[in-house]
Amino acid sequence: MKFMNDFCPCGKLIVYESCCEIIHFDISQALTAEELMRSRYTAFTKGMGDYLLLSHHSSARPLERIGEIVEWANSVIWQSLEVLNTTNGQSKDTVGTVRFKASFTLNGRADFILENSKFTKENGCWMYLGFA
Repeated sequence: MKFMNDFCPCGKLIVYESCCEIIHFDISQALTAEELMRSRYTAFTKGMGDYLLLSHHSSARPLERIGEIVEWANSVIWQSLEVLNTTNGQSKDTVGTVRFKASFTLNGRADFILENSKFTKENGCWMYLGFA
């Protein structure tokens, strides 16, 4: 029997090693914008600053802010990810958006991020570009 903590943080009902870890080791394995977004959420839950930079489009990569981003990501207790909508972002597309809700607890208080993210391909790989 699997318990929720055994599954990948991205919300798919498979283990991390068969899910986002594959993309964390080889970003080209994210075949859709949603897969890249899920891998980024999981990277936030694990404080993986290098991957967050790597998966950020080079034109918008927040090099000077990565320390504070990782510090904040490690300060919260991540609860869940809910994908609300996707537009384009399939393997044959070059752009796409993913609307999601990421729930967390900070200092004992429940909160969430509601974002519509834009993704584009760079060198054949999906990359996070910013807010859509």
